[in-house]
Amino acid sequence: MVLGIILLFVAILSFIAVFREFKNRNVLALLFAGASALVFGWFSVMTIYSEILNLVTNNS
Repeated sequence: MVLGIILLFVAILSFIAVFREFKNRNVLALLFAGASALVFGWFSVMTIYSEILNLVTNNS
């Protein structure tokens, strides 16, 4: 669960970077920040989902 929260924090920082680089019109940094936001966001959501699913199925 801690890993999912850390990945979510990194994804939030990456989304902030996307908006900052969009304002600065830096295309390469925008692409890298967008890709990292998507990847870290996906991993954080799936990690948290997996932990919740394991918690529910093990208690049954």
